[in-house]
Order: sequence, then C-alpha cells, then structure tokens
Amino acid sequence: MAIHSYVPEDPLEETELPEIVFVGRSNVGKSSLIKAITRGGADVRVGKRPGVTRWPVFHELDGELVLVDMPGFGFMSGVPRRHQERVKDLIVEYLETKDNILFAVHVVDAKALPEIAERWEKRGEIPIDREMFQFLNEQGLDPIVAANKIDKIKPVEFEEHMDAVVEALGLFPPWRQWLDTVFPVSAKTGEGLVEFLEAMQEKVKKAGHPEFARFFRTR
Repeated sequence: MAIHSYVPEDPLEETELPEIVFVGRSNVGKSSLIKAITRGGADVRVGKRPGVTRWPVFHELDGELVLVDMPGFGFMSGVPRRHQERVKDLIVEYLETKDNILFAVHVVDAKALPEIAERWEKRGEIPIDREMFQFLNEQGLDPIVAANKIDKIKPVEFEEHMDAVVEALGLFPPWRQWLDTVFPVSAKTGEGLVEFLEAMQEKVKKAGHPEFARFFRTR
C-alpha cells in the first residue's frame, strides 16, 4: 500500500477522493491511531511541523482513499482562545461542507474522558465530546468511536470505566450494547486494534466501497 501524507493548501477545496475523517480533542491520539492502522506507513510527522499542527493532514492510500487527521478541538495549552475558536470553526465548516466524507471516526481518550465530562457538567455545560458526537450524527457522518488509551485503565475497573465513557458521549450504559459503535483500543499497545480494523472494513462496505476493505486488513 502506497501512502502519501501531506498538508493541503486549502483543505476545504472539493476533491474527488472519498475521505474518512478522524476527529477528536487535542492529545487523544488521532495521529497515533492512524499510524497504527496503516502499520506505520502514514507519516504523521508531516502534521507536526511548526505552523501546520492545527491544520488537517491528509494521508492518501493508493491514490484512492484519504484518511483525514483533523486538528484537535477544545482546549490547547499555550494557544490563544481566538485561535482555538478558529480551529473549531474550520472543523465545523469542513464537516458541514465536504460531501465526499464516507464516515467519521471520533477518537476519545478513554482514560480521561469521564473526568473531563464531569468537569464540564459541573459548570453547567455540555461536554465537548458529547457535543461533537451528536454533531457528527446530525451531519449524517455515521461515526464510530475509537476509545483510545485503554492501556491506561486498570483491568478491574475496565467495565465500569467504559460505562462512564459511553455516558460521557450521551449514550446509555452498559457500554457493551454499543459494540457496533464504540471500540476500546490502544494505539500504543495494539490492544483492540483487530476489532477496530474489522469495524472499519464493515463501515467502508456499508458506505458502498468494499474495495477499500483491503486497507484495513487485520494481518
């Protein structure tokens, strides 16, 4: 599989290639997950250069399909609030206007999400990940959730913690009733990656592109 990673001059420009968009807050591991599912083929460093870290990064697979690594939304340490708002506006406009998106992958930090959501709720605000998940559904982007960093969750606490993760997204526990939507995974250790790749295969088939399933083989 040939992978071409680059930062587009104008990410909102209409393109012909179908896209799968990866969205999530800053530091949830979107780039690491893309690197894991492409077996290290995606050059995630291209999005780390100064000036482009808050811009979409395209990973083109065999010139047929693009994995879009969107900039992180929400709080960014050391970044002015006005710039954070511009990033949010870009993400919203991208998701609202691009008509070649097959579906979205919403990446969350499974370890941190319940605590973060609780803080938002105590302020009387809707947790930003819940808001994004609802927005993706409203846009018809049929999102799946990659609950990343499960390697940081103690096994004895896993079930209860994952129940809290789906609650943070506005879903009803137990989390196992959402096995077609929520996928616990660790981009670091590879845990859960097979199940996530199998879900990606089913999603591209459902989107009318069974030929793309080869990009997400489990071996």
